[in-house]
Amino acid sequence: MAYRKVGDGQGGPLVGEVLQCAAELGVDWELDKEEELQGDKQGLDRMQLQNAEHQRPGCTDPGPDPELMEPIQPSVSVSPHGRFERLQEDPNYISHFTRAPGHKGQRRPHCVLIRYLLAGLGLFFLGFLIGRFAHAPAVRPAVPPSDSSDMLEALLRGITADKIKALQRSLVSLSDDGEETRARYLYRQWVGLGLTDVRLSSHTVLLSLPGPAPNTVTDRSSHRCFLPSGTPCDQRGPNKTSGQQSSYAAYSAVGSLEAEAVDVQYGSLEDLRRGSEGVNLTDRIALLKLGRAPLLYKLSQLTEWGFRGALLYVDPCDAPPDRDVQHQAFAMTLNPGGDPSAPGRSGGEEAVGSLTSLLVQPISASLAKRLLSSPSTDRGDGCTPLAAPSTAERKRITLSVGNQWAYKKIFNLVGHLHGKRNPDRYVLVGSQHDSSQGGGASAIMTQLIATMTEQTKHGWTPDRTTVFCSWGGSALGNIGSFQWGEDNRVVLQSSAVAYVSLNSPVRGTETLRATASPSLLQLTSDIQRRQLLSCMRGGNCPGPNVSSLQLPGDVSFFANRLAVPTVEFAFEQTKAEEAATFLSEAQFSAQSPESLDPLYKFHETIAKMTVEAILRLVNDPVLPFYPLDIALDVQNKLKGSVASPSALLSSASSLRERAAFFQSETMRPANDPKERDPSHVRMLNDVLRDLEKSFVVPRPPPGVYGNLLYSLPGKTPQFSILRFPPGGGSWRGAADLEATPRGNQSLPLIAGAIQSAERLVCFGLALFENDPADRKAPSRFT
Repeated sequence: MAYRKVGDGQGGPLVGEVLQCAAELGVDWELDKEEELQGDKQGLDRMQLQNAEHQRPGCTDPGPDPELMEPIQPSVSVSPHGRFERLQEDPNYISHFTRAPGHKGQRRPHCVLIRYLLAGLGLFFLGFLIGRFAHAPAVRPAVPPSDSSDMLEALLRGITADKIKALQRSLVSLSDDGEETRARYLYRQWVGLGLTDVRLSSHTVLLSLPGPAPNTVTDRSSHRCFLPSGTPCDQRGPNKTSGQQSSYAAYSAVGSLEAEAVDVQYGSLEDLRRGSEGVNLTDRIALLKLGRAPLLYKLSQLTEWGFRGALLYVDPCDAPPDRDVQHQAFAMTLNPGGDPSAPGRSGGEEAVGSLTSLLVQPISASLAKRLLSSPSTDRGDGCTPLAAPSTAERKRITLSVGNQWAYKKIFNLVGHLHGKRNPDRYVLVGSQHDSSQGGGASAIMTQLIATMTEQTKHGWTPDRTTVFCSWGGSALGNIGSFQWGEDNRVVLQSSAVAYVSLNSPVRGTETLRATASPSLLQLTSDIQRRQLLSCMRGGNCPGPNVSSLQLPGDVSFFANRLAVPTVEFAFEQTKAEEAATFLSEAQFSAQSPESLDPLYKFHETIAKMTVEAILRLVNDPVLPFYPLDIALDVQNKLKGSVASPSALLSSASSLRERAAFFQSETMRPANDPKERDPSHVRMLNDVLRDLEKSFVVPRPPPGVYGNLLYSLPGKTPQFSILRFPPGGGSWRGAADLEATPRGNQSLPLIAGAIQSAERLVCFGLALFENDPADRKAPSRFT
């Protein structure tokens, strides 16, 4: 491959005049030598282009035969780092420049004056420097660390469990635990720590809140009324009113419905068929388990089958061992994101705030067991899932939902740590300040700000700008992050580099889980592996657990709508079974950070891993994104699908080949500082950042990401739109779904995404054909 280096510096007017004078003082060219030089230079350019054609894979060649593709690892693929040798100057290049003896008579008077002027300026600056250092103070300012490893060590030393614990206690000690009070308190802290452009904004949005009386379920056969937790309505104590009212589904329809309750298990096609045997499902109430599929998708299927209500519960066999679901109901939101009253959204005053036609109510497992007439699950040989016996008579119940809607203010807090070389490239760091769900996220965020701003006081300046964000309205559908993202969509689409999430960072103590988009899997795995070497379990540490699963929380807008590469570290306490997936949609009463992590060691670990990711993203000259991991992820998902045609497999193989070559080339500016032309590296980083944008499809199914690179949990990697097709249709098994026309309609969307990504990779490869200063910028359009 031809790659020609040119100097970064360019002379100004004064330098040009000196060079002109030097030419007039004796540098003469022979015309015949100049003609010979031009001829040789054209031949050399032709030779370079021919070499580039032979060494770089063509972006218009057909992909390799799918039968000849390399074997693919079934686990998460992490690509190797690109390596290459330094470029050498061409040894066959012979200079044709000759100098002729100069003649003193050719000198001009103004050239002599320039020489004296330059000499005088040199003496002046020399005297200035001598005087400055002679009177310099004895105490020198702190010198920033010399390289990124020293800077990382300095940042890690500034993060301690005691500091995070003190910050969390200061938040808990606030007299008013409302969102506005917490947001204003964080604002004062961030400003005091030295962040610039700290802005506290408010937005008036439509919220769905519990009504004045709790929602109820009445068994018509026994005429007994129950609260969502399973407690009889007549045994409700006055001190339990607020707790019972928090068990509701935000943005559900309101009203009262009397109908038969039908067991539909997890709401799959097979479950719905079994539930419909001998009964018409129209106007019935479904008893639906959480898990195995997005709730919004399952509710859309219940609507298609004619249901008018749904009682949601968590099966004790699916719940984590430390979670009491027997006698505890929960809250949840049916809002996919943003303000329901915003223009273009369903809801608002016309639909009285509801986002579904179903009456939806979460209940405890004990109440579900009563309504199902299910046998006892207390057995010594294992857990028996809740299910209605085949001989049991369906109960007729009355479901009353009395949610209410109100326009209220939510608050977003955003502060900047500005970069030096690329201040218009933003690394977003987000958390929520909702007291009920945020846990220790606000304390960790404030600690990150404190340790990073402390280093800036010692002279360190990041390359890119870090934007710290604390969101409001997260529990009701990530309203704050959606609102801010929509308001700044144009800027974020062109300037956002990555999103680092702190969504409920410590929600258990059993499993350290890292979730990242495919382009950041390599970085995330490296960080997790290094941190686990010194974990707090005395050597009994779990291995790296990294995946690209669909993320809950405020990260949704940035990963799904803008396709910004994302990363999140969190401690969890949950089963690794498929049935336990999507249980995070249920919002149980949050445990305090003190009870989960009394020593705050888990919080400290998450903070250190997060600050390392931030440092790499704001400081690495070439962004730590690995396009080969994206290509491997796409190929693995297609290999796991029996419906993938050979042409699509060939296209994925071609993307993999070119992504591997592109990844090795992207390391060139990082390996050789002499090749770090700022404009070149900037264009290269934009290509690496934008590669994920190729995989966003329009109108995904409800509850499923439109970003194809994020997958739903399962034993076999698969594109979500193949498992849950867009445009309706019932949830089916993989083999059944892929044989349907709707499953096949999703394949063109995948093919278009692969072709778009391949064109962008070709654009990136074109950056290495010649130096950017000597050619026109490559076009992204073909």
